[in-house]
Amino acid sequence: MRLRLVPQETNYDFFRWRKTTFGASMVAMVLSLVVWLSVGLNFGIDFQGGTTIRTESTQAVDVGAYRAALQPLNLGDVSITEVFDPSFGADENVAMVRIQAQDGEESVTAETVNAVEAALQQVDPSITFPSVESVGPKVSGELVQAAVLAVAAALVAIMFYIWLRFEWQFSIGAVVALFHDVLLTIGLFSLFQIRFDLATIAALLTIVGYSINDTVVIFDRVRENLIKYKKKPLQEVMNLSVNETLSRTVMTSGTTLIALIALLVLGGDVIRGFVFAITWGIVVGTYSSVYVAKNIVLMLGTKRDWSKPDEGAGTNFGTPNA
Repeated sequence: MRLRLVPQETNYDFFRWRKTTFGASMVAMVLSLVVWLSVGLNFGIDFQGGTTIRTESTQAVDVGAYRAALQPLNLGDVSITEVFDPSFGADENVAMVRIQAQDGEESVTAETVNAVEAALQQVDPSITFPSVESVGPKVSGELVQAAVLAVAAALVAIMFYIWLRFEWQFSIGAVVALFHDVLLTIGLFSLFQIRFDLATIAALLTIVGYSINDTVVIFDRVRENLIKYKKKPLQEVMNLSVNETLSRTVMTSGTTLIALIALLVLGGDVIRGFVFAITWGIVVGTYSSVYVAKNIVLMLGTKRDWSKPDEGAGTNFGTPNA
């Protein structure tokens, strides 16, 4: 007896509120862009340049005392944040001390790091420093460029692949859905000021790959059903295709989320931003595969007979049923 999270045959009307869901997605994209441009991202040390010192102590973290101890060093912009994690014990008190790259220096010098550690030990003799990460401003600038190019190249390559495999309407739908996923993730990171670093870029690329996989699976079924049901309206074919792949979508997304939620709760603060980005991306990517990518194709229309040359793609069913 096989486990089924959804019935073998379903007939949910996914496109009943297609105008509302698509409109909500477009509004969410605009709001994410506004938040990103107005609030900005909380860049990690990878993109900002400088040094991050991780502290650990058996005593409670006193951010004010830490800041007062470092003030005589004249280090410029110093950020001190206490790290909370349910996996920490009662005697594990962790903080992150971020120091900007000093003028004229590629990174914070070892002497400066030693001075910071000595100053903090005056406040709390039990304090230890498990890790120290340094990135120069020149390197961080190159990392920003490389990150933007990596995401852009992935989107262009995917658009070209979908165009070759299906039609240009499908290509546009897939890329708009990917922009939707990436933009909403960035907007969420900006809104809650979650640390944005190279691990987050890796998470964004993972989201792009996962989302396009789900989209292509449904696109394949749409293409098969367009040939099989030549007289059925495009919206009904789309709806049928989503229903037929629903079990696969729920099983794939559900099992992935189980592992991600376990990592989110028990994985520790070091990987929390990365895991949170992928978790959010799985949810929004599954949503966009239906309510963004398929809506775009539904609005643009597509040809019915895939065995014939594409002379008027997008015009045969350019006016789908509402």
